[in-house]
Amino acid sequence: MSSVLSGIKIAVIGGDDRDLILVGELVKMGATVVAAGFPREKVCHGAFVVHNVEDACRGAEVLILPLPGTNEEGVVRAVYSDQEIRLTEAVLGSVSPGALIIIGFARPFLKEWAQKLNLNLVEIIELDEIAIPNSIPTAEGAIQIAMEETPITIHGSQTCIIGFGRVGITLARTLKALGSNVTVIARNEGQLARAQEMGCRKARFDDLHEIMNQIDIVFNTVPAMVLDRDILKYANPSIVIIDLATQPGGTDFEAANAFGLKAILAPGLPGKVAPVTAGNILADVVPRLIIKEISRLDKNMLGG
Repeated sequence: MSSVLSGIKIAVIGGDDRDLILVGELVKMGATVVAAGFPREKVCHGAFVVHNVEDACRGAEVLILPLPGTNEEGVVRAVYSDQEIRLTEAVLGSVSPGALIIIGFARPFLKEWAQKLNLNLVEIIELDEIAIPNSIPTAEGAIQIAMEETPITIHGSQTCIIGFGRVGITLARTLKALGSNVTVIARNEGQLARAQEMGCRKARFDDLHEIMNQIDIVFNTVPAMVLDRDILKYANPSIVIIDLATQPGGTDFEAANAFGLKAILAPGLPGKVAPVTAGNILADVVPRLIIKEISRLDKNMLGG
């Protein structure tokens, strides 16, 4: 067992099976881990379990929040908790001065609190070492949904990927391997060139209304309104839309329903379809991030 994190109190607030795997790794590395939002039987031996977020955060040098973060009211996603877990400015103020706050995606209010309280806030959802490996279970989960929600095979299907970042690239590669005819929608000319190199048809956002009636399955990865009423009215009546973007997604779901289209919001797939793999990704990246950030902020904290 490593002792590199010995003497450091780490609060883990809410989350799911991914975070439980991370807790286990932090304990192995010698940290004092206090978890809130989990039943005792789910948490590994060596970690402390408390029933309220105040007790967990008090004096913590590191606070870890789930990748999905919180909603606009500060409620933390906690799948195992029967009670609402809410992050407040007072709770955040109870951590150790200058503490490290790790979260996937931070709402504006959390950024404001962290700045006001002089805390070191790090958002990790866009880190390559997390986002690229996570794109694999995201792509597999999205295709699983497509297979369950359509009466056709992926092989030979007409699919469209909106956005060609990390998830879009992995999704295109996987769909191509399964024999789908893939169209990629993007604004960046370099991304469109890469899509063409991969054997995909390339198109721009202005082309969406022209191709929607030819597509069987749309995968959206863009966290902005791209599939609005004006686009959806041109869609193939049997189309299936799978929106992978962060809530509220990039689809006008009310309009889709009005048009009788099947549209599914499916964010956070890694934790749902492959929690062990996704948890191992966090367990690999987050401890190294903690060591790096704490060493930078306070070398004495690690005995350096």
